[in-house]
Amino acid sequence: MNDIPAGRPQEPDWDTATAAQLTAYRDAENRFRASAAIRPITGAPHPGAAIRWQTIALPGRDLPVRVYRPASAGDGGTGLPLVVHVHGGGFVGTAVQSDWVNSHLAARLPALVVSVEHRLLAHDTPLSDAADDGWDTLAHVLGNAAEWGVDPSRAALFGESCGGLISALAAIRAREAGVRLRAQVLVNPATDVTAAMFDHPSMTEHARTPTLAAPTLRLFRRLAVPAGTDPRGLSPLHADDLGGLAPALVVVPTHDPLADHGRRYAQRLRAAGTPARLSELPGVGHAFLSLPGLVPEAEAARDEILAFLAESFSGEGDAR
Repeated sequence: MNDIPAGRPQEPDWDTATAAQLTAYRDAENRFRASAAIRPITGAPHPGAAIRWQTIALPGRDLPVRVYRPASAGDGGTGLPLVVHVHGGGFVGTAVQSDWVNSHLAARLPALVVSVEHRLLAHDTPLSDAADDGWDTLAHVLGNAAEWGVDPSRAALFGESCGGLISALAAIRAREAGVRLRAQVLVNPATDVTAAMFDHPSMTEHARTPTLAAPTLRLFRRLAVPAGTDPRGLSPLHADDLGGLAPALVVVPTHDPLADHGRRYAQRLRAAGTPARLSELPGVGHAFLSLPGLVPEAEAARDEILAFLAESFSGEGDAR
C-alpha cells in the first residue's frame, strides 16, 4: 500500500505544502478516488441501491450530497430510516470513496443514506465550516422529511475519520437542539484537535502507517484550527457534557495513529452515561472501511455497522 497506483497523484511534502500545492493535489486525488480505476480497491456498489448526486440549499450556500436510496423503494419511497454519513479525509476526500459501504446500508437496512460532500479543510476553510455542513445537512433532511421520504424518528449519524469527528459534533448539537437520534457510528474517528492531539500513545506507536502518518495529521490540525480558534469546541473528546447522546458504535482499527482517540471517546461516553460499544480490529489500519478490496476486515465491520443500525432503527435501541 506504500506504492502509488498508476494514475494516482504523488503526495506533496505535508510539512511544507503551499495552498496552491494542496489544492492541486486534492483535486487530482479526488478525481482518482471517484474514478473507475480505484473501484477494485474501494469496492463495487451494491446493485440494490440507486445512487445520485443532489444539491441542497443550506444557509448561505448550496451543498452537494450523494444520495443512496434502496432500489426497492423507488423514487416515491416513504418512511425510510435516515443515515447521514460524513466521509473522511479532512483536506481531501469525496463521498464517492464510500459508495461501497453506503450502498450496502441503503440496500440492506433498507434506509436512505445521505453522504455529505462537506467543505474540505484549506488555508481559508477551517474545520468549523465542515462541522456546520454535517449538522446543517442533518437538520435540513429532518426538517424536510416528507420530501426526502424518511421517518424523522429513525435517524442516525455515521462518520469516518474526520467525518467521525464531524458526526460526533453533530450528535452533540442534535442533543442541544432537542433532535432525537437513534444512533451514531464513528469509524476510526479523530476526536481531539487540541494541542494534546499528538499526546495519545497510539500517535507515537503508529506515527507512520501506509494510510495515515503524523505529517498528514500535523497539516490536518493546522488547517482545522487556525490561530485564534478554541480547539476544545471542535474536539468531542473535550466536550463538557457527553451525557444524553445517541448510543454509539465506535470502531477502532488498532494500527492507527487515531486509535486512542476512539478508545478514549468511547470511555468518556460511557462515563457520561451514553451507551457506547467499542469494537477493535486487531492489526487493521486507518481508513480500512474505504478499502474493502485490500482489507478483508472491512466486510465484517460493515456487517457490524449494519446490525447495530438495524437494531437501533427497530426500536430495540435506546433513542436519544
